[in-house]
Amino acid sequence: MSFTSLGLSPVLLKALADENYSQPYPIQKEAIPAILSNKDVLGIAKTGSGKTASYVLPILNNLKSNKPLKNRHVKVLVLVPTRELAVQVEEVFSTFASALPDRVKTLAIFGGVSINPQMMALNGVSILVATPGRLIELEESNAVNLSEINTLVLDEADKMLNLGFKYEMDRIFALLPKKRQNLLFSATLSKEVENIKELLLNRPEVIKIESKEEEKELIDQIAYAVEDSRKGPLLRYLIKKNNLKQVLVFVSSAFKADGVANKLCRNGIHAVSTHGKKSMNSRSESLRRFKTGKIRVLVTTDLLARGIDIEFLPYVVNYELPRSPKDYVHRIGRTGRAESPGEAISFVTPEDEHHFKVIQKKMKKEVKMVDSSDFDMQGC
Repeated sequence: MSFTSLGLSPVLLKALADENYSQPYPIQKEAIPAILSNKDVLGIAKTGSGKTASYVLPILNNLKSNKPLKNRHVKVLVLVPTRELAVQVEEVFSTFASALPDRVKTLAIFGGVSINPQMMALNGVSILVATPGRLIELEESNAVNLSEINTLVLDEADKMLNLGFKYEMDRIFALLPKKRQNLLFSATLSKEVENIKELLLNRPEVIKIESKEEEKELIDQIAYAVEDSRKGPLLRYLIKKNNLKQVLVFVSSAFKADGVANKLCRNGIHAVSTHGKKSMNSRSESLRRFKTGKIRVLVTTDLLARGIDIEFLPYVVNYELPRSPKDYVHRIGRTGRAESPGEAISFVTPEDEHHFKVIQKKMKKEVKMVDSSDFDMQGC
């Protein structure tokens, strides 16, 4: 099946071809026609499966013929859990909106940066991508009006509910018109997602894309038994010996991220750290340079474990294991995406051994363990 059979307009089909989108992913095959038909949709598919384009394209297709609303009365609202995901989703909207004959202004708003530029930028916006807290701030300042929203999207709904946005979302829902199209996308169908489905969706088209066994095996997992004091040399040894490029390294704290990145740089490996204590501009620039291959190693906290899509990322390293098995799955899920294989490497100290066994049990997968004590890491 090709995109031409899904009912999209010729201008969007041309934009897809220009962006080298050849064939739709399973979630896109089912979601695009349903959204074009103005149905409510519940889409369940793993992160990295093409969910964003599955709602961006039909929303733009339906929007192009609509008359403009009054200023600051947005038409489409997309709620996301993180500022990084807000930027990413807005970029997809902007890319395809530029192909439309009528100008469609899109904007991402999020906390952690000055609110005034976002207030000014809301003039003429049709599609707003927002984190809940900043959206409430802007609405309370009369900078945006939500009374004429015709399409609401909750992206990564499972993460939003897990991250405790229920109070903010309830406040936002109360500001929306009752008659609207609702699109709910999630990586998992949890109890919380089921509850919000009942609250929001009207006779929805339910689309659940199961991961095939071969897709699960796209991530090659390996663990190295290592003393804590030898983690730094082991990381540098693996990067140099195997000539690893585009390596995303997870650590437990901002302090550790800075330390690991600095040590890599001092040993001739171009690395940058990014975490919640850095400015949004700094984080966005680091991520952009990493995606384009200008940074070899990006060291981060769990900030980038959720809600960020780095396509074709070949390597993820758990320099320090996360606290929960769920976070481990989110971390390694940054690789092995878009049908491209990836490798997830974990460092396991003697103190970590029991915790790593729990992680494997929860995943229902045994990870090969390699003893690194005999590695010749002289000079690393």
